[in-house]
This record gives sequence, structure tokens and C-alpha cells, in this order.
Amino acid sequence: MSLPQEKIYTSEDYWNLPEGIRAELINGHIYNMAPPSRIHQKIMVELCTIINNHIKSKKGTCQVYPAPFAVNLDANDKDWVEPDISVICDPNKLTDRGCSGAPDWIIEIVSPGNPGHDFINKLNLYSKFGVREYWIADPRSQSVLVYYLEQKDFCVRTYSFQDKIKVNIYEDFWIDFQDLDL
Repeated sequence: MSLPQEKIYTSEDYWNLPEGIRAELINGHIYNMAPPSRIHQKIMVELCTIINNHIKSKKGTCQVYPAPFAVNLDANDKDWVEPDISVICDPNKLTDRGCSGAPDWIIEIVSPGNPGHDFINKLNLYSKFGVREYWIADPRSQSVLVYYLEQKDFCVRTYSFQDKIKVNIYEDFWIDFQDLDL
């Protein structure tokens, strides 16, 4: 839920938030972020480890960043988000502040307090700015929605935490959710 506001917020407002406040700036609106649950963090750590190990084993150039990690999707200081997991394959997008431009792959882990933010707001934002692949992991339903956004008519697939899921941005990478220590 966005904060009530009288004005459109800018990246300057975003970067001047008080220390310890987690928020995102989307279309000039500041969205506060609640602290994540234990299962949220567990899923994030497990996925980051698997992804990072795969990249290292293939001597890949992509880099994985867990939240908090600032991503400026439009590279013009209008939209700053903190995806739960960002995979960036173009090192030129990495700056001291985070990522300038769309990551190749984003994973969001649904927070019970505001699921529409991940399912609607961020899906629209990520597809608009060129994220190639977007996963939404929902601990409550134990499901994963996978959006392949780089295709002309992007498609979505639904999986469960019992499935092995193909990572489309890689030729030979599958994540078996049964292998996660959840």
C-alpha cells in the first residue's frame, strides 16, 4: 500500500529516507516495506545459494544480489525497487548504488501483508522495463509463478514447491524446489 501523499516523490526523496526504513519508489509513490518473515528469508537464502553456485560452477558473468539491493529500473531515477533476488548479467548496469536498468531475472517472495504489490504492481513494472524473467514464490500456497517476459507474448507457468523449474535465461539450469531446505 502506498503512503498518502500530497506530492510526487523523487529519487532524492527515496535516497533521503531515514536510516533503517525500507521502501520502494514506484511511479512517484513511496511504498513502505514490512520486515520479511523467517520463511521468506529462508527461501531467499536457499535460492540465492543455488543461483550463485550455478553461476560460479559455469564461470558465468551474471551476479546475484539479495535484498536489500536498490534497482533503478528506468535508469532515470523515477523507479527504485528492492527485489528479493536480482540477477544481473550486464556488469555495466552495476553502480555503487545498485543496479541501473532492468535485471535479467527477478524473484519476489510474496509477503502476506501486500501480495498484490508483487502480483500486479511489480509484474507490470518489470514487464514494462525489460526484465527477462520474473518469478513470484508464494510460501502460503507453496507455488511459484514464472513469467517469461522477453517473449513477444509473454507467458506464465504455475509450479508448486514440489516441482523442478527451468530457468529460461540459462540453457542448462533448473531449480528443484524439493531440494530447498524449507
